[in-house]
Amino acid sequence: MDAIDRKILTILQEDVSISIAELASRVHLSQTPCWKRIQKLEANGVIQKRVALVSPEKLGLGLTVFVSIETADHSKEWLAQFAETVAAMPEVMEFYRMAGDVDYMLRVVVTDMAAYDTFYKRLIDKVPLKNVTSRFAMERIKQTTAYAIPPAPRPEA
Repeated sequence: MDAIDRKILTILQEDVSISIAELASRVHLSQTPCWKRIQKLEANGVIQKRVALVSPEKLGLGLTVFVSIETADHSKEWLAQFAETVAAMPEVMEFYRMAGDVDYMLRVVVTDMAAYDTFYKRLIDKVPLKNVTSRFAMERIKQTTAYAIPPAPRPEA
């Protein structure tokens, strides 16, 4: 990836609905080479997909919960069952295996505390867990899906 690819990614992360003509103009290319670069970024898996970002509050999803999970079982079989269970739960927006004193971290978005309680009961019913700690977000101060794209490495002299 060169500097132009990086600029294309930066712009697309802010507004994927931008026209090819506008994007090409902003990166100082003609439309065809710009489009070919986008296709190559998609083919290489740099651009995974194009989505619409929606407001959870406008959908009635007003409660965000960060769920820390500890387990006593670290077998492949347990992890496979746990990952399958969590992946099937639409309330889980993000799911990470962690280093440190917590084994897994989930970001869960639900309508309210009652909906979280229902989610929690389903979770602990499906897979044996050692400890589950829930932290409730009071206010979202920053949220972004755009990565800070590092500059292209400089060629060695």
